[in-house]
Amino acid sequence: MNDGVNGVALAVFIFFFVLVTAMGFLAARWRRAENEHSLDEWGLGGRSFGTWVTWFLLGGDLYTAYTFVAVPAAIYAAGASGFFAVPYTILVYPLIFTFLPRLWSVSHKHGYVTTSDFVRGRFGSKGLSLAVAVTGILATMPYIALQLVGIQAVLDVMGVGGGEDTNWFVKDLPLLIAFGVLAAYTYSSGLRAPALIAFVKDTLIYIVIAVAIIYIPIKLGGFDDIFASASDKFTAAGKGGVVPDAGGQWTYATLALGSALALFMYPHSITATLSSRSREVIRRNTTILPLYSLMLGLLALLGFMAIAAGIKVDNGQLAIPQLFENMFPDWFAGVAFAAIGIGALVPAAIMSIAAANLFTRNIYKDFIKPDATPQQETKVSKLVSLLVKVGALIFVLGMDKTVAINFQLLGGIWILQTFPALVGGLFTRWFHRWALLGGWAVGMVYGTVAAYGVASPTQKHFGGSSDEIPGIGEIGYIGLTAFVLNVLVTVVLTFVLRAVKAPDGVDETRPSDYTADAGDPGVQVELPPATAGSSH
Repeated sequence: MNDGVNGVALAVFIFFFVLVTAMGFLAARWRRAENEHSLDEWGLGGRSFGTWVTWFLLGGDLYTAYTFVAVPAAIYAAGASGFFAVPYTILVYPLIFTFLPRLWSVSHKHGYVTTSDFVRGRFGSKGLSLAVAVTGILATMPYIALQLVGIQAVLDVMGVGGGEDTNWFVKDLPLLIAFGVLAAYTYSSGLRAPALIAFVKDTLIYIVIAVAIIYIPIKLGGFDDIFASASDKFTAAGKGGVVPDAGGQWTYATLALGSALALFMYPHSITATLSSRSREVIRRNTTILPLYSLMLGLLALLGFMAIAAGIKVDNGQLAIPQLFENMFPDWFAGVAFAAIGIGALVPAAIMSIAAANLFTRNIYKDFIKPDATPQQETKVSKLVSLLVKVGALIFVLGMDKTVAINFQLLGGIWILQTFPALVGGLFTRWFHRWALLGGWAVGMVYGTVAAYGVASPTQKHFGGSSDEIPGIGEIGYIGLTAFVLNVLVTVVLTFVLRAVKAPDGVDETRPSDYTADAGDPGVQVELPPATAGSSH
């Protein structure tokens, strides 16, 4: 790592940062609506985005700075087991093709802004809606924090902010400035800001990966030497080489499957989905989004390149930024750092908006001020989006980075427990609302307790996301085990509750709502009153 500041790389980084900052503020004028004081406009971009804007927005949403840093860092540290991110992003697209168009249709028909809006309307339960909302907010907070960790890793490698002994304010000032800019243009422009910036972000990422996958292997002697170096490292470490042994196959498979089921449960994924203008836009996107999986596979190979390049870092998250610093000319290193930095700003903005929408619609309006006007909802959502980002910043500045990573792993376990209520509710009304709430509680408790008991060489608790699967004895993803328990409890309780004729909530949806398109008669953009079908 450089002893001083890499001035050329920093200048290029600042250029792109200023460019996207200007775009963020100008986005407020992009497709400006007559009535800007509604969550449809501020939080969903007026539900007006077409195929390519939605594609860039979803790509910016799902492939973040943390992805850019953490996926190859996992390869760097653990070998081919880190490639689990590639099959799970392949599995997820056929899955979302089956349910996202249905969610879009019913949400546009009834004006739903969040997944909790749908759950409340489908099952007539504010309690279940609250559970889904709280889970979404809790799972999103550490995810936002990790975007800031990605920016901080880039700044550290460029030598900005000084060393560990530097005054804390001077050291963290660049991150504080980046945070302030992010907060300002998100507050001003809402979802339009990350949608517009995503074009720059994804273009830079594609350029950087294309150059890296050709240029770096040439400098390192080719892929034969790269894989040989990686194999030597893992063999010497007693890991049996690049490919994990048979004992790791259950972990790999369950982690890939569980991650695929969880990915589109995150509030920011749904926020980007609902911003599109038609059902057909969603269907098209499920067919072209796999292009990002190709990019992810190439990105993961950077982990092996870092090994072959002799990168030695105490924090694995710095491995890829340091690889770029060492291998690229200074000016192109700046382009690569800008790709990572902007790759943090886009998803962080969407995540904060999604969390704010959940709080506003499903906590503030449902439980605090049921008669809130659209203007009041928008104002509250803007303020909460700021508070969410402040919380993430405090998280990053006040805690060890491994804690943030562990909480993000826990967030994945938690968000998966909303799958039965959301996806199940899109296809059937058979599940009882109280059974869904019971299954959610069991999955949350089991997942949290099991994750708490996982130790690692550096952590006594929350040291990973895999543990022994009860009844099988193999090591697997805790989130998927919790999900299976969740479903079993939900099914059993549903049989019991229906047998005793427990009161069912009112379903405000109809079968035709799930296939409605934007041009169909009767499609609304206003949410029905919070009291409709919302008994506890």
